[in-house]
Amino acid sequence: MTVPPLIVAPSILAADFARLADEVRAVEHAADWLHVDVMDNHFVPNLTIGLPVVQSLRAATQLPFDVHLMIEDPRRWAPGYADAGAYNVTFHAEACDDPVALAKDLRSAGAKAGLAIDRDTPIEPYLELLPSFDTLLIMTIKAGFGGQRFIPQLLDKVRTARRHVASGHLELRIEVDGGIAADTIEQAAAAGADAFVAGTAVYGADDPAEAVRRLRGLAERAATGA
Repeated sequence: MTVPPLIVAPSILAADFARLADEVRAVEHAADWLHVDVMDNHFVPNLTIGLPVVQSLRAATQLPFDVHLMIEDPRRWAPGYADAGAYNVTFHAEACDDPVALAKDLRSAGAKAGLAIDRDTPIEPYLELLPSFDTLLIMTIKAGFGGQRFIPQLLDKVRTARRHVASGHLELRIEVDGGIAADTIEQAAAAGADAFVAGTAVYGADDPAEAVRRLRGLAERAATGA
């Protein structure tokens, strides 16, 4: 099986919410996905955007939407994001009592299905579920706020997942989210991640598109051992 190209997904959590369409267009020709963090002030102690904003943004860009639901009761809300045109919809294992059933619903609605694992959640109980998913999102911070410091010890989960994917010949993206920047993306790539969410590292840069290209180059170098 050929290794898919690496994905860099700027997170609009770090963008200027008053200029979201412009902020999205600033990375349109450099990014692979656009990462959209949906928080409900219940599952995590923060409140961001919801389905109406995603529906509006969908008309403003051709970038695939990588929607990360940090919400309670994802079974109720997740299919709506698939219906709105999201490419990938990821929900948290900690918030769902039947992840496989929801993954089937998302795929039936035309989206890829992603499973997210938060900072304090062991990954081992979920490894057997991975054939039902297209993406495994491993938090490298505590879910809920942007701008946190990357926790390198959490890359052990990435290594475990990568070994499991390789041994089972699974087609699964391993995505990392939290503190991904020029000084951390190489560690994550070397550990086996192949999709990288970057917020402040992109939208805090003078040239967001160039920041995306630089991050991808660093990840590719680390992944190939160059």
